[in-house]
Amino acid sequence: MARHKGRGWHGRVVAAALGVTALAAATSVWTAQADPAGGRQPEARASAPAAQDRAPAKVSAEIAHASEAGARGVNITIDDGPDPTWTPQVLRLLEDNGAKATFCMVGPQAEAHPDLVKEIVAAGHRLCNHTVSHDTTMDTKPESYQSQQILDAERMITKASGGVRSQYYRAPGGAFTPYSRQLAASHGMRPLGWNVDSRDFERPGADAMVATVKREISGGPTVLFHDAGGDRAQTVAALREVLPWLKQQGYSFGFPVR
Repeated sequence: MARHKGRGWHGRVVAAALGVTALAAATSVWTAQADPAGGRQPEARASAPAAQDRAPAKVSAEIAHASEAGARGVNITIDDGPDPTWTPQVLRLLEDNGAKATFCMVGPQAEAHPDLVKEIVAAGHRLCNHTVSHDTTMDTKPESYQSQQILDAERMITKASGGVRSQYYRAPGGAFTPYSRQLAASHGMRPLGWNVDSRDFERPGADAMVATVKREISGGPTVLFHDAGGDRAQTVAALREVLPWLKQQGYSFGFPVR
């Protein structure tokens, strides 16, 4: 996916993230990982004290694309929220379709909407760290800056969630570096890529987004949508069609490998 340009609002948002302990990764036909150098390419609420006390599980620093759900698994990923207007609508659609998703949250957005972060966690979805400022040029910045962006967002998301950590790290615009991937992995966050970019941030129309998913899903399981950063009515409309279509095609909804 091309880097997202002109989204200065990210510097002002507060993100939240949730993390739930992952099961062992299942084998997938989409096992190809991005180059190690950094290619761009419960129902019950979790116990906050227990989540805070547990040390992060050791995870790979390679960029994940495959699904724990296996050969017919699909990973729905939702970026940039939570947002009080659009996130609740996305959550309802996921529930209606029996789907779980991974929410990649911008640090200051979760801080602003902790109730939404906790709702996401309680519904059984997973959290992903999407940095503090959504800086798509992070790979050109010093390691100290990358560290601040990732670790500050981790603290914001964990606090907003009530102690549930992010299980993944997604670099804004795919701006991973070897350093950022290793740092995230050392904190229990598997670097997370995508295979299908709905391009919903460009608002091409719900029909165009749906067509993109239908055309590209055979190439890999991780699909990218957004629940913040502006009007997401088209995204909601696209998900309303895409989620049942995926089920009709025999896909199941899962989480990215850890």
